[in-house]
Amino acid sequence: MGEYSSIEYEKKAGIARINLNRPPLNVLNIAMMREICDAVSECQKDSSVKMLVIAGKGKAFSGGVDVADHTKDKVNDMTEVFHKMCSLVYQFPQPTLALVNGHALGGGCELAMCCDMLIASDAAKFGQPEIKLGVFPPIAAIVLPRIVGRKNAMEIILSGELLDANEALRIGLVNKVVPYEKLAETGQNFIDKFAALSAIVLRVTKEACSQGLDTDYKKVLGNVENI
Repeated sequence: MGEYSSIEYEKKAGIARINLNRPPLNVLNIAMMREICDAVSECQKDSSVKMLVIAGKGKAFSGGVDVADHTKDKVNDMTEVFHKMCSLVYQFPQPTLALVNGHALGGGCELAMCCDMLIASDAAKFGQPEIKLGVFPPIAAIVLPRIVGRKNAMEIILSGELLDANEALRIGLVNKVVPYEKLAETGQNFIDKFAALSAIVLRVTKEACSQGLDTDYKKVLGNVENI
């Protein structure tokens, strides 16, 4: 495995784990997103992996994409690597799980929702505040309606308001909400269920479920990028 400075990456007993580790808020800059892409790509090549877990170290999952990378000379590179990162996670062949301990905002929220399942602490907050800055979140525009339905997605994206963990659970963005101090334990118990199953069967079953969402993700992302 490669050396990383903004994430922690490990594979153990069929479970791959990426911990976002750029304190204090795990804000995603270009270098960090490239590390995530490298780790996910490496993980994808390992047929023994049964699940990919993404979590945030510290008090937040991720506060979003670094504003320093929204400058004219960096924005194209930032957009390219951000979309690559989200696409790799969304299209990962094995089940994926996000463990959200605190805020997951903007690009951080999009990264979390690209995972198949999500467990949140009761301290978690979710939101896509981009509309308040005069832009919109392309990944959320594609993925969120598939998760929470058109009306809920429209409200979240068009208002830019934050959701607490219980509201996110109610609309189906989150699988479980647990006390902050129980997140690691609950997450591990959840992961253990998948670690006991066949990697091949998990992959095939996920592929079968994905076929029901018969819209081509890459095609739609290209259309959204050209709006």
